[in-house]
Formats: sequence, structure tokens, C-alpha cells
Amino acid sequence: MGIIRAKYSVVISIVVIILIAACSCQSDEIKLAEGVSFPSPGNFETEIDGRQVRLYTLENRNGMRVDITNYGGRIVSLLVPDRDGVFDDIVTGYHSIDEFINSNIAYSGALIGRYANRIGGAVFTLEGREYRLTANSGPNHLHGGPGGFHYVVWEADQPDEKTLILNYLSPHLEEGYPGNLDVTVKYILSAENELIIEYYAETDQTTVLNLTSHAFFNLAGEGSNTINDHLLRINADYYTPVDRTMIPTGLLEPVAGTPFDFRDFRLIGERLDQEHQQMIYGNGYDHNFVLNKSGADSELSFAAGVYHPKSGRLMEIYTTEPGIQFYSGNFLDGGETGKRGEPYLFRTSFCLETQHFPDSPNKPDFPSVVLEPGEQFFSRTVHRFKVKNQIENS
Repeated sequence: MGIIRAKYSVVISIVVIILIAACSCQSDEIKLAEGVSFPSPGNFETEIDGRQVRLYTLENRNGMRVDITNYGGRIVSLLVPDRDGVFDDIVTGYHSIDEFINSNIAYSGALIGRYANRIGGAVFTLEGREYRLTANSGPNHLHGGPGGFHYVVWEADQPDEKTLILNYLSPHLEEGYPGNLDVTVKYILSAENELIIEYYAETDQTTVLNLTSHAFFNLAGEGSNTINDHLLRINADYYTPVDRTMIPTGLLEPVAGTPFDFRDFRLIGERLDQEHQQMIYGNGYDHNFVLNKSGADSELSFAAGVYHPKSGRLMEIYTTEPGIQFYSGNFLDGGETGKRGEPYLFRTSFCLETQHFPDSPNKPDFPSVVLEPGEQFFSRTVHRFKVKNQIENS
């Protein structure tokens, strides 16, 4: 009889444990906004130029999740909560590798190099030698050229659920740049709801380098119909005005009294249509801001913040870089359909690209972008996500 009772007790214990586990799993499920779905790894498994393409997922215990493909090092999706605990995907993109390959939004979510942003006349001189690059933005070179890092397949290693390490060896004179360049990028998803991107590089020959991430954001959820209702703050007293081909003039102009004054939180759409020559050149915002650095130039400091009042989502950006490019989605035209089946319309997503300044190889007064053999390039950018009921300027 005792044996029967003992067996019965064991069975009851097992059932209880199973029920507790089931309840626990159920409580861990996150609430997703309408239309949100997880990308399928099978839609990203292919081979390009003999290299394997895959999808990698990083998650933390708060429910935050980021999906990344090693094709261009692209952020495919980024799920963060709103004030009600509902998770939405806040970056534009697609749920298959074929859509990324065929998209006209070439830089969507991608790592950019060797040189992020523009180089005037698609040429620069280094150590007395002229290097000619591909002109792929009018007369200028943009985002590393047509064969830039956004189109290469990176070697990938995922040591744990919160870290992805990508590596690419860019050969000498790829897209016209000197030196064999060994680049490593780490994506880290922290327990504090931070997406951290770290860049490392070494060269065997003097070269120029400027790396960034080109994620397109909408804190209301990708596919939402505007970014004009977002509040933006940029920690910059100066910006770099451009000529009609979007190349910096070399001057640093104060933001005070201009549409570029985001030193306090302002609506993105508040001054978008203001008659200002720089806004005409860029068809809106597409400009580099000179960040106010605290401490040493190499230290992490606050760069920008974006707040969406309706959802309560706040994204803060910290970086070691001296500049940040704000792009207000001026050339999205509805020709691309996103993950929710919604068209990506004019000004429905924005970019904040931490960087060195555009055309620095041709502007000796700008912070140097030269990398020498024996040096290690390092850059760090942190996207920190919070929820606020309201935002205050400080």
C-alpha cells in the first residue's frame, strides 16, 4: 500500500511540475502588435558567391529580440515593447533574402563600408597617391560603392543567444580602396534592452575607413504611415552644410535659428517643409551633425534620442563617433512593400547613422578617417530602448 501511495505521489509531483512549467512558458510569451510575425530562418538560407547566408536571432529575458542576416550584416527585425508591454517591429525590411536582394532600398538595415556616406567626386588622395572610386550618387561615391559591405556575405559566429560576431576581409583595391582590410562587427543585445554595435578593423596598408549601420526606424512600428509625429533630439550645436550634390562645404554651421536645431526635443515634421536651402538640397533632412562630445573623443557619449508619444517608445543613441547623419526617409516612394504588407511611403522611416563626417578624406580640417598598419580601428554605438509616459528636455 505504501508503495502505491509513493508511486501515486511521484505521479502527482510530475504532473504539478509539468503544469508549472506550462504556466511559466505561457507567462513568458510576449504580446505582439497586430501583423507582427517572426522571420523564418528558412527564408534566408541560400548561397551567394559560394558563401552561406543565414538568419541569426538574439534575445534577452525581457522579450526584446533582434534578427540579423549575414548578407550585408543586415538588421532584419527589431522587437521592442511599448508602454503597454506590446512588442512591435520597429525597423523596415523584409522576411526573405530574395526581397532584400531585389529591393531598391539598397542599404536597408545594412552595415556600411568601407566608407559610409559620400566622398566628393568619387576620388581622394592618400600619401600622395590618387584613388578613384565608383561614382554611384551623381558625381560622388556613396556608402562604399555598388559593391560595398551592404552586399557582401559576412562570416558569422554566434557564441551565445545575445551575441553575433561578423567578419569580412576586404581585399586590396576592392571598390578602389587601398589595403587588405580585416573588419569585425559585433552585435550584442544586453539585459538592459540595449542593442550594441562594435566595429573593429585592421589594415596592412594605409587606408581610409568609416563604418556605420543603416537601419531605418519607425518607433510606431515598421509600415506605419509617418515619422513626422516622432520627437527628435540631437546633441549637436553645429552641422556640416552641403552643396547641391550633398557634399559638405567644409564649414561647420551653427544649428541655432535653423531647421537643424534639435538640441531640445522637436517634432521631426515641424520644419520639414521650411524654405531653407539645405532642406531643398536634401529634399528634407539628410545631413551630418557635429556631436557635442563629453570627455575624450573616443569615449561613449549621448548622440540622439527619438520618442514616439503614442507608444511611449524612446530610443537613445550613444556613440564614440564624432558625427551622426539624420535622414528623414526623403526618397521612399511606396514602391517597396514591407513585412506587414504595407508600402514604405515617403518619410515613413528615419535613419540616425553614427559616423565620421562625409568627404573627410578630402577635408583635412574634419576628424581624420585614416587607418595605418599596426593600428586597430574601434567604434561603438549603443541603441538604448526605454518606455516613457512623457519626455522632458534636459
